[in-house]
Amino acid sequence: MTTPDEPNSERLNGADLYFEVTGPEDAPEAPIVFLHGGPGYNSYSFRELFGERLAGRRVVYLDQRGSGRSGPLSETEQGGDKLDLDTLVADLEALREHLGAERLVPLGHGFGALVALEYARRHPERTARVIVVNPWVHFPELALTLLREASAMRGVPLDDPADAVRARTPEGQYPPVGEARVEAAFTLLNARDLLNALHFRDSASRMRLEFTDAEGQLIGGGEVQEALVNQGLWEFEYPPFLPELRRPLFVIAGVHDRSSYPEQVEWLADLGGADVTVLDAGHYPWLDDEDAFAEALEEALTR
Repeated sequence: MTTPDEPNSERLNGADLYFEVTGPEDAPEAPIVFLHGGPGYNSYSFRELFGERLAGRRVVYLDQRGSGRSGPLSETEQGGDKLDLDTLVADLEALREHLGAERLVPLGHGFGALVALEYARRHPERTARVIVVNPWVHFPELALTLLREASAMRGVPLDDPADAVRARTPEGQYPPVGEARVEAAFTLLNARDLLNALHFRDSASRMRLEFTDAEGQLIGGGEVQEALVNQGLWEFEYPPFLPELRRPLFVIAGVHDRSSYPEQVEWLADLGGADVTVLDAGHYPWLDDEDAFAEALEEALTR
C-alpha cells in the first residue's frame, strides 16, 4: 500500500491521475475515496479545509481525470474530447486495484456523486458503502432549477424552452431540453454568479473557499466540462439506476444548496432508499458547520 501522506501521479486506465493517500496503512476500515465535483474541480480544498478531521482514517484524495493536478484530457489514451461516466468509474476501479484495497467507500460531492453511485452499482462487492454530499443526479431537472433561479434573480417570468425544443426535435431523436435550459439560464445570468447564489449560505463561506482555491493555484476544469457536455451531460438522468444499488447509501445535504436540495436529494431518498441528513449549510457543508458535517459523516461511515 502507498505510504501515508504521499502524493502520487500514476498512469492508470490510460490517464495520468494524481492522488494523495493519508491515514494509517493498517486501518481496519475500507479507505474513503473523495470524489470532487465541478465537474473538473479538484480535491485540494476539501483536504485543506477538512482533512484534519479525517486524520484517523485512511483517505484517498483523487483529482479526477483531466482535473486539478491530474494530467490533461488531451494526454489520455481516450482523447481530449471524449469523457463519460463509464471512464470515470473505470478510473476509480483502476485506482482501487493500484492501492490494493479490497473495498472502497466512495465519497462523492456534487457531480462526483454520480461517480460514487455508479461505482457502487457496478462494483457492489468492491464497495463498503456509498456517501454523497449535495448530489447532482438529474441534469435536465438541475438545468430547470438553474433557469428558475436565474429568472427569479432577474425578476422575469420563467420561460421554460422544453416544449419548444421537443416540438422541433425530429422524431426518433432525443430533445436536448437540459442544454436549452442551461443556455437560457446563463443568458440571464453568468454561470459563476448564478452558482455562487445557489451554493453558498453566506459570503463568508464563499470567500473562504475562494481563498483556499487561490492558495492551491489550481484553476481550469473547462476541458472536462466541455467533454462531458459534448457527451450529453445536461440530458443525463441517473434516477432510473438508483433502485439497482445494493450497498448502504447515505446522503448529506445542505438546506441552503438550492442546486441540490430538495429536488436532487429526493430522487436518492425515494428510489435509492438513502438515509438523508440535512444540515444548516450550503453546497460545501464543511465550510458552514464543520462540526455538524463531521458528525454526519461519522454516522454515515459507522451506522
